[in-house]
Amino acid sequence: MILHQLIDYEILRVIWWLLLGVVLIGFAVTGGFDLGTGALLPFVAKTDIERRVVINSIGPVWEGNQVWLILGGGAIFAAWPPLYAVSFSGFYLAMFATLFALILRPVGFKYRSKRESAAWRTGWDWALFIGGFVPALIFGVAIGNVLQGVPFHLNDDLRIFYDGTTLFELLNPYAILCGLVSVAMLIMHGAAWLVLKTDGPVATRARGFGSIAALATTVLFALGGVFLWLGVDGYRFTSEVVTDGPSNPLSKTVEVAGGVWFANYAAHPWMMLAPALGLVFPLVAFVLLRARREVLALLSSSLAIFGIISTVGLTMFPFILPSSVDPKSSLTVWDASSSHMTLFIMLVVALIFIPIIVAYTSWVYRVLWGKVDEKAIRDDSGHAY
Repeated sequence: MILHQLIDYEILRVIWWLLLGVVLIGFAVTGGFDLGTGALLPFVAKTDIERRVVINSIGPVWEGNQVWLILGGGAIFAAWPPLYAVSFSGFYLAMFATLFALILRPVGFKYRSKRESAAWRTGWDWALFIGGFVPALIFGVAIGNVLQGVPFHLNDDLRIFYDGTTLFELLNPYAILCGLVSVAMLIMHGAAWLVLKTDGPVATRARGFGSIAALATTVLFALGGVFLWLGVDGYRFTSEVVTDGPSNPLSKTVEVAGGVWFANYAAHPWMMLAPALGLVFPLVAFVLLRARREVLALLSSSLAIFGIISTVGLTMFPFILPSSVDPKSSLTVWDASSSHMTLFIMLVVALIFIPIIVAYTSWVYRVLWGKVDEKAIRDDSGHAY
């Protein structure tokens, strides 16, 4: 028996769908508070010292948090090549804007304090705001467009053609609503992080903004669900589902109909746990922020993120990228993956390195546990920014 045949192709495809979800949630939970903190910087910190406190609260960890983003891109490239091809080419301008915003962060961190000029530092503070706010918004907008379907099709040779025209067509009402969910969610998470890592006026302001963002997350997420039910058509198979066949999206037929995205919840009621987490735990985070329970507030915002992202994945399963112009070209878990052997080899590598990443990250956070205070910033005692 060939080694990779120890695990069925169907099971491997589901495992990699789950692992992709784990990686996306890992980035949203770790890199998410970086983005949220950056978006909050001009508002929770009024003086130069306070802003340095905010920057140093994420300064030692933000680079390590990007591992999850890089891992996610690599996983999509290797495990779901058609998904990578469509998303990274069709959303090229949105990806470029996100990359530009993310590049502003390390540049801002490194250069902000190189000069004493107030104008210089304020300019970089707003650059860091852009570096946090823009990716948070675009990630949510992208999810909104994926739920509605992306304008692409495959020809008979499985060549991919993107039929979209401009970046602005991505900014439709539902996608913007999803973008606002993402922004509110990550601002809540960033605020919970700042409450944990700082004290004094910065923590007080972060608590206020985080409380508002937590309530907004629940309200916007609920509105997104209602909008999805009433105004967004879903996708479903109309042909036999082949779960262990070759990766050929054109081997199936698909129809588009209203309310279809909720079929999985009717068939598998346990899936309702995901949207329940997304609705309830922002409210729990709100209560814990007001009660000054710092660690539990951050844990609650993390569970809210887990619930919201899991809801998207469970709602769409087995679809991973529907096509709005040619439904049968839609990419699914069953027909858009790499080969059986590729998925198996990747799984072995992932089982080795993901625990190492988790262990190292946990050790870093343990070593860096504690608050960043203004006295240490003034004394320049070990703070980089």
